[in-house]
Amino acid sequence: MKNLWNDADAEKMVADYAKMGVRRDLALRVYTTRLLGGEPRLVLHGGGNTSCKTKATDLVGDEWDVLCVKGSGWDMAVIEPQGLPAVKMGALLKARALDTLSDEDMVALQRSNLIDPASPNPSVETLLHAFLPLKFVDHTHSTAILAIVDQENSKALVKTVFGDKIGYVPYIKPGFELAKVAADVFDTDPSVEGLILDKHGIFTFGDDAKQAYDRMIHYVTIAEDYIAKNGKPQATKAALPAKLAKASDIAPTLRGAVAVARGEGRFDRMISDFRTSDAIVDFINSARIAELAGRGVSTPDLSIRIKTGPMAVPAPDADKLGDYKAAVRSHVEAFAKDYRAYFETNDALDDVKRTMLDPMPRLTLVPGLGMFGHGRTLKDAKIASDIGEMWIEAVRGAEAIGNFQPLSKADLFPLEYWSLEQAKLASNKPKPLTGQVALITGGAGAIGAATAKLFAANGAHAVIVDLDPAKAAEAAKAAGNNSIGVGADITSPAEVRAAFDKAVAVYGGVDILVSNAGAAWEGRIGEIDDALLRKSFELNFFAHQSAAQNAVRIMLEQGTGGVLLFNTSKQAVNPGPKFGAYGLPKAATLFLSRQYALDYGAYGIRSNAVNADRIRSGLLTDAMIASRSGARGVSEKEYMSGNLLGQEVTADDVAQAFLHQALAERTTADVTTVDGGNIAAALR
Repeated sequence: MKNLWNDADAEKMVADYAKMGVRRDLALRVYTTRLLGGEPRLVLHGGGNTSCKTKATDLVGDEWDVLCVKGSGWDMAVIEPQGLPAVKMGALLKARALDTLSDEDMVALQRSNLIDPASPNPSVETLLHAFLPLKFVDHTHSTAILAIVDQENSKALVKTVFGDKIGYVPYIKPGFELAKVAADVFDTDPSVEGLILDKHGIFTFGDDAKQAYDRMIHYVTIAEDYIAKNGKPQATKAALPAKLAKASDIAPTLRGAVAVARGEGRFDRMISDFRTSDAIVDFINSARIAELAGRGVSTPDLSIRIKTGPMAVPAPDADKLGDYKAAVRSHVEAFAKDYRAYFETNDALDDVKRTMLDPMPRLTLVPGLGMFGHGRTLKDAKIASDIGEMWIEAVRGAEAIGNFQPLSKADLFPLEYWSLEQAKLASNKPKPLTGQVALITGGAGAIGAATAKLFAANGAHAVIVDLDPAKAAEAAKAAGNNSIGVGADITSPAEVRAAFDKAVAVYGGVDILVSNAGAAWEGRIGEIDDALLRKSFELNFFAHQSAAQNAVRIMLEQGTGGVLLFNTSKQAVNPGPKFGAYGLPKAATLFLSRQYALDYGAYGIRSNAVNADRIRSGLLTDAMIASRSGARGVSEKEYMSGNLLGQEVTADDVAQAFLHQALAERTTADVTTVDGGNIAAALR
């Protein structure tokens, strides 16, 4: 592993932070923490921690000896000094004399001795850092180190690989007991330059930041070199179908299978992130991949992200996709059954009250293709995929030099169901549309953009489809929540299909369609050109049908229902003068929405429409407002507020109607009027 220390960079960071009143030792602690955190083979998504022993002044001016240690929630790759909260050393060291200390009391002890009470919770391994006497302490979950310790004979292997310069600590759950045992191992031989924690990772330490960092890179490199030199030939490969299906062929099926059924047609859906590379495919094509996946995670902290380990499914045969859907669901059901048994067996061992997490896998390995990370958000799904890559690297290394034997699932359980983690999860309430994907046509226009923004604020990931790809991207950025923009001409079936394929590629599927795009042309119906009328039908009817067909295709594969939402306009039921070219296809689209409700309700797919009127947008421009108000013989202001409420209706009002319909789980074939009140357009 390359040593990234650079004297000039280190001194620049010291100088920059000195201007903010940050001490040199803490600035260097930040510098090397970022070096470690930026390397995924060492640290990934919250794993690992670092510390330095220094001095800090409290609010009344008293100076204390403190431990600045990584705080909960901080990413080591981008950490700032405030991400290393200062804890008074005296109290931490005094705790070593205690016989026992519960996790809750340990956290209380650490928080009660923070210099700044507003700081994040210090790491669960704070006491271990404190009990080691050297000034700088680094801890990572190096994949190469894990390959060494995830073995049945790990203690002997550590001795063989590292000699006497590294101490060995048997596996103990992170916390007070581990801190005491690790400190005792160090005290037995204070000449060691690091500690290997069985099934867990590595600590290195030093009198300065560079020494601790150099030692980390040195010993990880030794592990890497040992694996490279002593690795045995790769395992036998599994036989693959003659014609492999594509990832896009199976993504909706897999996404639907891992959704959590809440009963009565309700689901907590997952986002899926597909990841592939030559290295990934080469590993998961092993004939033993299901066995290896079943053994568990390479280091215990991964259980917070991918539960008890990955799920392996068969390679998909492109000619037998109908059978594959049943095979995937069978594997998911088996994984969930095993997880429930794991929970029930270990939960029964004590009287602690726990709430079982959902039993669905968070990482699926598909021979021949790659892997899918699953999560309630795209961020969580990507984290699962990132972890999957590092799991593969650690297991590949372990198998190269022996047999992958990670921590047993019985020992894993106390960490996955750590009481403090349970409390954190209980307070994390999902938003109404969390886990759902909404595809919105005309997404860069006033109504589409407002709808995308509102849906994203309520937890959905939005796929904003618009003729102008730059505007689609801009609207996606404004919507936030990892939404994406896609350029497409929705009158082209091929481009509509490509837009839905993009949604599947990024998120794994689609749950909500807001078929919103449209345009209006004026002229008396008996005089309008046939070509223009046909053009209006292509955009204002057939494009809706094309989008709905693609949405239903994906929803049926997912098997978790969904909702189709159509912008049909009040013209569908209350035509205006010289607006027939617009109203006729809109009337057909209104009927289309009801036909979908009729034909697909049995599959849990709902279909509703919004009849909006007089919304300032790309369709109803200032010029159009002037023309329409003139046609009716009223002022522009009177035209825009010419309703029972006497209020202008906005794009945000239409977005609220779409959101209501998306959330109304027992409503289909509905038409919601958003026009401030127009009796002539009222359906009932």
